[in-house]
Amino acid sequence: MSSTSPPTSCTNRLRRVTSAAESPYRAGSDSAACTDSTRSARSSASAARACSRSVRADASSGDVELFVRLRMRRPSKPLPYPDCWDSTEEYVDQLLEFATTSDTFQILCGGVHILDFFTNEPGLFQTVIPPDWQAYILQCEPMKFLDLLMRDDLEGIQDPQPPESLVEYIRNIRRFSLAREFSPKKEKLPKLTRMVSVGMKPKKMHEVSNFANYVDTLAKDISVEYQKEITHFVDFGSGQNYLGRALASSPYNKQIVAVEGREHNIVGAKELDMLAGVSEKPKIIRNKKLWMQKLDSLVPEDQLDEKALKRAANPAKIPSQYVPDFSPRSALETVYTPEEGKGFIRYIAGRLESGDLSDVIGQLEQDPLAEEKGRGDPSLMAISIHSCGNLSHHGIRSLTVNPRVQAIAIVGCCYNLMTEKLGPPTYKLPYMRPSLQALNGRVVRESERRDPHGFPMSDRLSGYKGIGVRLNITARMMACQAPQNWTEAESDAFFTRHFYRAVLQKMFLDKGVITKVHHNSDLADGDSTSQSPFNTSTNPVIIGSLRKSCYKTFGSYVRGAISKLTTNSEYHEYCDIIREKMGDVTDEEIARYENSYGPRKRELSAIWSLMAFSANVTESLIVTDRWLFLRQHSELVQDCWVETVFDYRESPRNLVVVGVKRPIVLNRLGTDVGLTEPRQQK
Repeated sequence: MSSTSPPTSCTNRLRRVTSAAESPYRAGSDSAACTDSTRSARSSASAARACSRSVRADASSGDVELFVRLRMRRPSKPLPYPDCWDSTEEYVDQLLEFATTSDTFQILCGGVHILDFFTNEPGLFQTVIPPDWQAYILQCEPMKFLDLLMRDDLEGIQDPQPPESLVEYIRNIRRFSLAREFSPKKEKLPKLTRMVSVGMKPKKMHEVSNFANYVDTLAKDISVEYQKEITHFVDFGSGQNYLGRALASSPYNKQIVAVEGREHNIVGAKELDMLAGVSEKPKIIRNKKLWMQKLDSLVPEDQLDEKALKRAANPAKIPSQYVPDFSPRSALETVYTPEEGKGFIRYIAGRLESGDLSDVIGQLEQDPLAEEKGRGDPSLMAISIHSCGNLSHHGIRSLTVNPRVQAIAIVGCCYNLMTEKLGPPTYKLPYMRPSLQALNGRVVRESERRDPHGFPMSDRLSGYKGIGVRLNITARMMACQAPQNWTEAESDAFFTRHFYRAVLQKMFLDKGVITKVHHNSDLADGDSTSQSPFNTSTNPVIIGSLRKSCYKTFGSYVRGAISKLTTNSEYHEYCDIIREKMGDVTDEEIARYENSYGPRKRELSAIWSLMAFSANVTESLIVTDRWLFLRQHSELVQDCWVETVFDYRESPRNLVVVGVKRPIVLNRLGTDVGLTEPRQQK
């Protein structure tokens, strides 16, 4: 199996890490690749280069001065790649080469699915894992194997020694994975008040407190650097608006535009705004006698108390022209009043289908509020914590398609919800499975869409080697994992769940509930390639979550799954098939399947661990693609970078993509004369 070999310098540095405790990869930083001295030298060189970027240039006419002092607190590298790489371009080149030429990586990231673990003979473990790895992996305890993949010093491994090809693969995944170490600020972050943090779990509090401060600092730097104040912050997919509420509150007091597609989220967010003091309910002046009379009318007459009976005997006189308002307080619209020096929130209901914010900007330009900053002349920053799927793409694109958007800071997640831009895999991608339609699902085959808003965003990945870089839904879903955070108990629990589901899929196949699917129908039936796990799958069946008690034994899992599938009101036709094929399955038959495949559970947990570990590179590809998209628009984007904003242990999707628009060139009279020349990026 082919793979990209590391540069000599990178290999040498890998071997200098002397213990697991010293491994930068263990802390989530650079991967086990470089020594402290190397890091220090590179940091000094980066600092020197950053200093040299400060520019004060005079135009040939002498009446225009460019004040482009790039003093913003950006990282020394535009991507947080390991220090063993000499440049960003070298890292990107080798990352793409590895991702498109390493057979093992392509198999583990998109080539196989855990559902089909037992549906072929021999099974996936024997088929996809290199033969010289198999014995070593099976004798490893699950947690020790995870330590080997992510934490152990690869030069200090005691007997038994892992195969050199396995060690080399681990090195490659580590060095191609973007660093995830988070260094919190030395100064203490502003604390979220009790009312602002209502509804937040510790994870959300960590994210909001850190990202609110990050966005505030970035906006201040842009204001100082480019003499252009950010007046509004547009939150893509604001949800319950935890981030916007924190930014609108003291000490930040920002003007927030919360764009959210689900109406119930906006209703809930407005209730929380009132609790936090960002908004208030309108005061209502009512005729008390009439109001009490109205309330009394809602109570059965035989249940009225003495006071209510007295009121009924002497009803209030209602003037003919008087129309009482009996609306409950919950039905009244929340009031947001902009005040000088205080934050403010606008909610805009709607589903964003692209990065075009014309409707949002139109409202800000045409309907400015009296005390609103930038009245009629808004300057926006697009922000988001964990915008799902393509919503992250829309946020990033907003910088290039909206003149009013001056900067972006987007943290993505839910890569499985991204669409695919390049369509289904071709014969040139032998290991990539197509994204299949679930038999009981409602979504069409997603990989057929060729969505222009999908992955990849950048021209570099879209046209790489003439076929582009593709990631199917299996690869993208695995990129949502956080194997560095797995505990022993958690690992055992989901390894067991995956094992149960894989054995049930085998039962479905044997019982005729599902059939095998051949991806390349042109291959002859007798051809061994046609029956390989890379050309065959089985029909997916959506089961979803079951009650906790269903995971205690395999028998209870099978019974719980059958019950759920046969009582689903949405898929009557499929319910009948399950009932017909699985309704008479006996406990003895279920036990035979469990006894037959139980000894192979370790095989499944090993492959799942390798898939999740390898998916660190998949996530790095996705994030690098987003950065490359911004960089290719150098005529608009002055600077762009990626860095960590959360502690990986608290929030694993911790990489923010930042883009800042090129500053306007002003002459000495303050007249706009155009954009600066693009700065060369390494």
